[in-house]
Amino acid sequence: MKNVCSLSLIFLLLFLFSTSCQGKEELAKKKGKKIRLPVVAGQFYPGDKAKLSGMIRQFFQEAKGASISGRINGIVSPHAGYIYSGIVAAAGFKEIDPKIKTVFVLAPSHSVSARKASIPEVDYYQTPLGDIPLSPIAATLRKQDLFSPLPLMHQREHSLEVQLPFLQEVLKDFELIPIVVGQTNPKPIAEALLPYIGDDTLIVASSDLSHYYPYEKAKALDKVCTEAMTSLNFKQMAECEACGKIPVMVLMEIAQQKGWKGKLIDYQNSGDTAGSKDQVVGYTSIAFISETQKAEAEDKKNRESVTETDQKTLLHLARHTIAEVLSGGKKVSPLEKDLSPYLKEKRGCFVTLHKKGALRGCIGSILPEDQLCDCVQENALNAAFHDPRFSPLKKDELDQIDIEISILTLPQEIHFTDGKDLKRQLRPERDGIILSQGWHRATYLPQVWEQLPDKENFLASLCRKAGLPVDAWKDPKTKIELYEAIVFSE
Repeated sequence: MKNVCSLSLIFLLLFLFSTSCQGKEELAKKKGKKIRLPVVAGQFYPGDKAKLSGMIRQFFQEAKGASISGRINGIVSPHAGYIYSGIVAAAGFKEIDPKIKTVFVLAPSHSVSARKASIPEVDYYQTPLGDIPLSPIAATLRKQDLFSPLPLMHQREHSLEVQLPFLQEVLKDFELIPIVVGQTNPKPIAEALLPYIGDDTLIVASSDLSHYYPYEKAKALDKVCTEAMTSLNFKQMAECEACGKIPVMVLMEIAQQKGWKGKLIDYQNSGDTAGSKDQVVGYTSIAFISETQKAEAEDKKNRESVTETDQKTLLHLARHTIAEVLSGGKKVSPLEKDLSPYLKEKRGCFVTLHKKGALRGCIGSILPEDQLCDCVQENALNAAFHDPRFSPLKKDELDQIDIEISILTLPQEIHFTDGKDLKRQLRPERDGIILSQGWHRATYLPQVWEQLPDKENFLASLCRKAGLPVDAWKDPKTKIELYEAIVFSE
């Protein structure tokens, strides 16, 4: 079988003998900028721009795999010739967020043995689809002992290059940190990259799976490997056959630190795509997504479910409930026929009262314990009469009160290595935060960002509210949970 991995060795040997290390095929200078030119265009994938773009778009249309909810933070992607593994790679790449701005590509070295990771001293990586600028992060990382320019590691390496056209087709405009990884410990590399991983970054770990086994044996071996990746089983992964094992384990280390969960998108081998079943090579696409991001799609659905009618019903219910109690009556439950299915769902909520623009009471339930309509009624009464910061609301104040309701999404814990990492993960004006350490616990709704827009001030104030030292938020032992709020008012 003309397997692409065998072909890759032949291509590399031909290039090494036919071209000098300073040849224009490897590196070009354009207006004072260094460009790493493509070396496997025309072999692993089309060298013509239109044909390459067309092939990738066709892969996107035909690729099938598990559906993904939320934004992908990291992905394992194969690196064989496109006729062999392109359809599997496309199943993953078509799911990534097109708004990503920075991409780390971690790839193994097939031709140079080294015990370091290499980031080249170039300004651009080029493919037939155009030039990709390197991120300033690349130069910053290169100053560390873990990384070195080692140009030979990039000079003929296909495993990094073949990922780039897929990224270009989806992202259009992004910056690259290209890292070819030698036989080294993945954990220090992961720790070095962690401070630079944020909401607008993606990590691509380039790897094929087992090589040259009969079809059924390859499937069995590769299943063990894909399960090790998705379950973050490092011991099992260390025993797997995968040429990009070290890059994958770097991604797994980051996923473990960030609390990301792995999900298999697609698996095939060359016997499924473009070869015989006698000796095959395995390919997979695996996504890593945080629990918070998994919930984003559901959050969007939730937001769309809060119709204007539901909002008016809840606001009327809150005001009517307070008015009834002020008039000496009792809380009256709304009629079943007046409630939509959404208002009967169990959800957390806060009710906030303002008097002439100033806070007059705010009480809520973070976790869903009651139907939303009951939650709103209960917390409307609590905000009006049981907020310890204020005296109970009086009847003559009711006309001066404006009511605001916040419907909460389920809190999701995030993991962070230090204060800098925590700040990077926070989204002002969007994230509500629950901070806890032992029995100390406090929360701020997303609206509080309006008063405390600086992340450090926000977190310090939340620590004070919880009865903790103002810098307790920097301690990774402090538990941080994030939620969002659907907010509407009279």
